[in-house]
Amino acid sequence: MSEDDSNMEDYPTEIHDHLAAFEKSLGSVDEMLKTMMSVSRSELLQKVAKLDLVSVYTLNSMFWVYLATQGINPKEHPVKQELERIRTYIFFFLEITDKKKAAKLDIFFFSRFVKNALWEPKAFFFFTSKTPAKGKKRQ
Repeated sequence: MSEDDSNMEDYPTEIHDHLAAFEKSLGSVDEMLKTMMSVSRSELLQKVAKLDLVSVYTLNSMFWVYLATQGINPKEHPVKQELERIRTYIFFFLEITDKKKAAKLDIFFFSRFVKNALWEPKAFFFFTSKTPAKGKKRQ
């Protein structure tokens, strides 16, 4: 008697197909978890956020089209404000994810630039006229 035959006796044969499907599902979940664990947490959250934003925008856009097909003006419906709100979140998300394209500030360069560009009032007090002022006699 093989090992498979002894395992077959431990549970009813009616649920064999269900157990095989369950085992296959567990294997796919295990593969998915291994894939998720290989990606950094920040990258994973970024992908999830992007997926959520695209899904919400798509769903609301489809509702917009549904309203238009029913003869309702979607521009007067609250779905317009919802699409605007989602669009602002998408732009905010893109701004955060495009950090590499954003301008970076060099603190040392900026401090030297500001220091050299500032007006120094002391420098102007040293410039005095060598000629006497009109109306005054020099002794």
